[in-house]
Amino acid sequence: MLRSIESWKVNLISVWFGCFFTGLAISQIIPFLPLYVEELGIRGGNALSIWSGLTFSVTFIVSAAVAPLWGSLADRKGRKLMLLRASFGMGAVILLQAFVTQAWQLLLLRALMGLTSGYIPNAMALVAAQVPRERSGWALSCVSTGQISGVILGPMIGGLLADWLGLRMVFIVTAVLLMVSFLVTLFLIKETGYTPVSKQDKLSGRDVFRTLDNPRLMICLFFTTMVIQMCNGSVNPILTLFVRELAPNAHNIAFLSGVIAALPGVSALISAPRLGKLGDRIGTQRILLATMMVSLLLLVAMSFVTSATQLGVLRFLLGFADGAMMPAVQTLLVRHSRDNVTGRIFGYNQSFMYLGNVAGPLLGAAVSAATGYRWVFFATAMVVMVNVIFLRRFYRRPKTTLTPPLSQRETAEKPTDATSARSASAAEKAKTPG
Repeated sequence: MLRSIESWKVNLISVWFGCFFTGLAISQIIPFLPLYVEELGIRGGNALSIWSGLTFSVTFIVSAAVAPLWGSLADRKGRKLMLLRASFGMGAVILLQAFVTQAWQLLLLRALMGLTSGYIPNAMALVAAQVPRERSGWALSCVSTGQISGVILGPMIGGLLADWLGLRMVFIVTAVLLMVSFLVTLFLIKETGYTPVSKQDKLSGRDVFRTLDNPRLMICLFFTTMVIQMCNGSVNPILTLFVRELAPNAHNIAFLSGVIAALPGVSALISAPRLGKLGDRIGTQRILLATMMVSLLLLVAMSFVTSATQLGVLRFLLGFADGAMMPAVQTLLVRHSRDNVTGRIFGYNQSFMYLGNVAGPLLGAAVSAATGYRWVFFATAMVVMVNVIFLRRFYRRPKTTLTPPLSQRETAEKPTDATSARSASAAEKAKTPG
């Protein structure tokens, strides 16, 4: 018993560092992609904007398409293998990006980077499979703080490296960090209690949902993930411009915007493990609904601010809710699915997250162009409100009890009474967590 407890705790700490280095590595590149595209020969405002947008979004589009595939493979081959694949693959591709000479080469490598993604969702799935389920909310919230810490520190470290060593060295250092993540995963993470799903017993996408006790709720949680990412991303295209509008006399707009952009991450670090632990006690769905309502109110309030200080305070408060929402969704995904399809469920959820990463900036850019910066916050709040209404509706509904699908072997043969008894026994074992 002691060994098993020590094993999942060591895995939790190791996964935290792996997510930290991954978040750090990815986030320190993104703010400087437009400058790198310009260095590769793309000139002119419109051309630079188009190429920068394509270079940024192509990774998420490809990742959204392949995430279910990696989730299915994780159920068959194990989560640790997927962590090793993602960390090594991203490190190799990012290293190649340091040596490109044409913008189309960078675009191609960014698309290839989408194929190698998936470290953080597989890390979450590994932790969810090994941590006691009554502590899953706290554990997943702790893991999320690793990614958040990396995302906060990444732009600052990337900025320093770009100023001191040049833009290309940022990619090389990023690749080194991902190799550190690869080594942490290889030597420290031990995947115990894993039962691989054979190719014969692999379920189709429709059959995966037939195994769920509340498939409509699961789909609603997928869309919730997309909405959370849209909320985080919709403000990004206009934040610096809005800060400049609020403080036209400030001479350090870039620094001021960077601080305001980082404030939600700081407060999320404080709130994530505490609210995750509270969710284990009072119900994760209550935490999710409460934090989404708080986010809605804060977003509406942001549309009425008159100074950069007010915007900064509200974004800091927003971070307390942000720190709880995504771990809460992931905890509910674990608790409403079976262990043999957890990888597939997390893969589908990751696809919706990537779609939110693409849709959020598009929403912010479109609304700001049509109606102005302040309406971006209001439009985002309305999206959150619609999502809250659907979440409440599906939680009030009684859970749908669906018959698990038969495997191909069971459908091909007529089971005898003894075989039926063994199948029933296996089904009962599949229902037990862990």
